[in-house]
Amino acid sequence: MAGNLEPTAALSDALVILGAAGIVIPAFARFRITPIIGFILVGLAVGPYGLGSLVPQLPWLYYFTISDPAAITPFAEFGIILLLFEIGLELSFNRLWDMRRLVFGMGAIELGVSAFLLSLVLMATGLQISGAFGLGLALALSSTALVLPISGTQGPVGRAALSMLLFEDIALVPIIFILGAFAPYAAHSAGPSLGETLVYGALVVAILLIGGRLLLPRLFAQAAQTKSPELFLAATMLVVIAASLATSVVGLSPIMGALLAGLLIAETEYHSEVESITKPFKGLALGVFLITIGMGIDLRVVWANIGALALAVAGVVVLKALVTMMALRVMGKGRATALETGILMASPSETTLIVLTTAAEAALIDRETAQFWQIVTAIGLTITPMLAALGQRWGRQVAAGSPDAGQSVVIEEPQGERVIVMGFGRVGRLVADMLTVHGAPWLSIDTDPRIVKAARGEGLPVLFGNVDSETAIERLGLDKARAMILTMDEPVLGVRMVKKLRATHPDLPIIVRARDSAHAAELYKAGASHAVPETLESSLQLSEAVLVDLGFPMGPVIASIHEKRDQFRQQIMDEGGLDEMPKLKSGSLKERVA
Repeated sequence: MAGNLEPTAALSDALVILGAAGIVIPAFARFRITPIIGFILVGLAVGPYGLGSLVPQLPWLYYFTISDPAAITPFAEFGIILLLFEIGLELSFNRLWDMRRLVFGMGAIELGVSAFLLSLVLMATGLQISGAFGLGLALALSSTALVLPISGTQGPVGRAALSMLLFEDIALVPIIFILGAFAPYAAHSAGPSLGETLVYGALVVAILLIGGRLLLPRLFAQAAQTKSPELFLAATMLVVIAASLATSVVGLSPIMGALLAGLLIAETEYHSEVESITKPFKGLALGVFLITIGMGIDLRVVWANIGALALAVAGVVVLKALVTMMALRVMGKGRATALETGILMASPSETTLIVLTTAAEAALIDRETAQFWQIVTAIGLTITPMLAALGQRWGRQVAAGSPDAGQSVVIEEPQGERVIVMGFGRVGRLVADMLTVHGAPWLSIDTDPRIVKAARGEGLPVLFGNVDSETAIERLGLDKARAMILTMDEPVLGVRMVKKLRATHPDLPIIVRARDSAHAAELYKAGASHAVPETLESSLQLSEAVLVDLGFPMGPVIASIHEKRDQFRQQIMDEGGLDEMPKLKSGSLKERVA
């Protein structure tokens, strides 16, 4: 009857998932434990091998279990797609181009060497060469879904992990084709060849890039004019799903399409709104994926094979960690970055399950072997957060030079008021030097262990930490800080950090390094107290020097520079929605003219 809501399996499963999210996230956040572990444990409890196995004896448990694990798999896959879309929003085409050496150099070394060594070890256990090769490739992959939310994409560890994971995502299609070619009857396959897939894939990617640049600004402009968040979200989902379908239709991974969609939207002025409006959906969908991982673990099988499984997990983790550290060192990365990234990337991946299924369907390995390594993969994914914590701890110790050196500067209880400088590169060091000249106490944090080690060798209060980490920021004692200065040359990261800081510390002066006037306006919108566009100031100072050297009188030159600066101030005021004109320089040019 219309209006009656019958209890169905879908509604029961939705109740379990939403209930898990409502319980797991707050409970684990209270104890400062990543919810990743919580979702996996929920999947273990409510899956067919947990409480689900008791439903025949206790029918009421039906409403507290996932009755059809296969039904929620599409939602889990959608979570991965949204994750890659969010990663694309944080990147830019220029940044990807700058990373090409890391992606195709370090990524190729890490994947190739890991797969080769794992294959040799598996062959030593009695597997045939084709099966060992397929398993080695599968286990060499690392988890995009878990690694990047933990590491981020901005710091040294995040950039290194992102480079290797991007190469693995690109290599996934050739891997699947290679395994298919090893199948006994692959020669009679009627599917498209690898060459055809690559050609069609390149064509689709080109269409997405060209069409996206032309259509996306218009699409989001129309959505923004309606001032309807629902329409804005619908437009975003339309772009993500269309791009993912386009790449999957030609045989490429749908996550490649999602990444492209994020990159294209990141080039528009609407990327901040898109990021904020899709973030809750990404988190929930990723939670569904983690629940499916937990549902694949049968504790009875684990207990019956505890020795072999423990040995397999430990072997994969240790070998991959060592290979990843070696690859990073070969590419010139520091010991701390190599150690932390190697341990973080050591577990198998969610895509390992895809490759294992492909290898089993190609008759390269039997079903029992595939099931064994699927459990190994699920266990590896489960322990990834613990490996990340271990890697961060050891990485900090190596960066500091000794296990106790990191305690030489106390963060938890700041001594008096001081200025916090985020980033200790060229700009951050200059700011810190000027603060020292005027007797203003300061503390800096940087993600590059080499910079931190060199600064600490000079006796400077510089600490190692991820500038985008909420935990690291909380430990800086911002309640007593006189000001926060953001010096990183990462536009998206700068805007995101300003929003977070302004939301938690409404009275804190926040001074930010801006790339240009448009970026400065965006920072003012986010809540910055002052935004200094470096390209603008350097251009004006260069113009002043040129005109004076050409013999023009100093007074008119300075007046024209001041007039030009006022034009930019008005532009920033209009674009940033400010009530008064911002200061682009601490000193007034009017005083210089006088």
